[in-house]
This record gives sequence, structure tokens and C-alpha cells, in this order.
Amino acid sequence: MKMIDQIIEYNKEFVANKGYEQYITDKYPDKKLAVLSCMDTRLTELLPAALGLKNGDAKIIKNAGGLVISPFDSAMRSLIVAIYELGVQQVMVVAHSSCGACHMSYDHFHHEMLARGVTDQTLNTIRQCGIDLNQWLEGFKDTPTSVRKTVATIKNHPLVPSDVEVRGFIIDSVTGQLEEIS
Repeated sequence: MKMIDQIIEYNKEFVANKGYEQYITDKYPDKKLAVLSCMDTRLTELLPAALGLKNGDAKIIKNAGGLVISPFDSAMRSLIVAIYELGVQQVMVVAHSSCGACHMSYDHFHHEMLARGVTDQTLNTIRQCGIDLNQWLEGFKDTPTSVRKTVATIKNHPLVPSDVEVRGFIIDSVTGQLEEIS
């Protein structure tokens, strides 16, 4: 049985046994907090546990690297919605140690894409549409600098009110210890 099919079977039992009851909350974050972090699997349970967050406390936004790569990307859009629609007053940018997005590059992905059947013609068509694949798939070289850049992008965004507090951190992927980056 494929993994998604196993998950669907588990879900049927979860709902039938009312496993959802302990997670019932509304859409508004109780702590008026949004956390932008990496999608790394090590953080799935570690991040909320290390921050003392339970279901309903915060909006947790995840992507590769925990980045805002442009002022109008999906992470920034989610933060704007969280601020104006859901009452978020504080934002934590939480990168982590040993991040796979560190040293990520288009050159690496290019070879992987070709190996999986994507053609250079397709990649050139994407470029002709105005997408800079080098920038879009570029990671970062230094985690503290990346955190500072993302924090600055959020703080200086023309749609983020000045009363929204934005701070940056690096979490240890093993212990969960936070280091504030200023």
C-alpha cells in the first residue's frame, strides 16, 4: 500500500475515534503570533515544543529555508493575511542549524531536473516568462545573515504596520535551543 493510501486509512480511524477533539480551536492565534520557519522534518514537533506552543497558539508558516525571498512571495502574503485578518502582532523568523537550504543552488537542481525528465527547453520557456531560476532556487550561504535579511524584509515591507514586532532566531535542530539574531 502506498504512503498516501496508508494515511487515508489512518485518517478514517482518527475521525471515527474522534481523535480531533483535543485539537479543536478557531482560526485566530491565541498568542497573536506568527512563526516563519523551515519545512525541515526535524522541526515538525520540535519547533512548537521548544517554543511552548500548542495547537491554536500561533500561525506557523513553513517553506524551504524559512525565507521571504521577495516582498510579494507566498510567505510574505501569509504574514500579511495573519496580521490583518487574524490579529497577529508579533512575528518570529526561526531558521535552524544544519539547514538544507544553506548552499542550495539552481545548478544542483538543474542536474536533478534533467535526470528526472525536465528538459532544458522547458527551463528556457520558464526563463522567457520572466522567472529567474537562479534566484528562485538559490538558498543562502550564512544562516544568521539570511535571518537578518528576512527580518529586514518583513519589518520594512510597506504593508507591515510599524507596531508589529519582528524578531529573528536560529533554533538548534537537535536540542531546540534558540539563539536570537540581531
